[in-house]
Amino acid sequence: MNITIIRAFVVLRQYALGYAELNQKLENFMVETNMQFNEVYQALTELAEQKKVLDKPRNPIGFHAIEERRKNNKE
Repeated sequence: MNITIIRAFVVLRQYALGYAELNQKLENFMVETNMQFNEVYQALTELAEQKKVLDKPRNPIGFHAIEERRKNNKE
């Protein structure tokens, strides 16, 4: 009976070592994935900032726009 208990503990130790290795691989994968997502997030943030700059209201150009502005200022 003692030999079976020892064999059971040996099997448990092997599972624990395999689990530690799997856990380390999973941690490495999560770190790499987080770095990639950070790069994507930074790129999206930069694009959003560029869009804000490009969407600034501009002064209208042309004869009609000048006339409308004059009418608005008189009122």
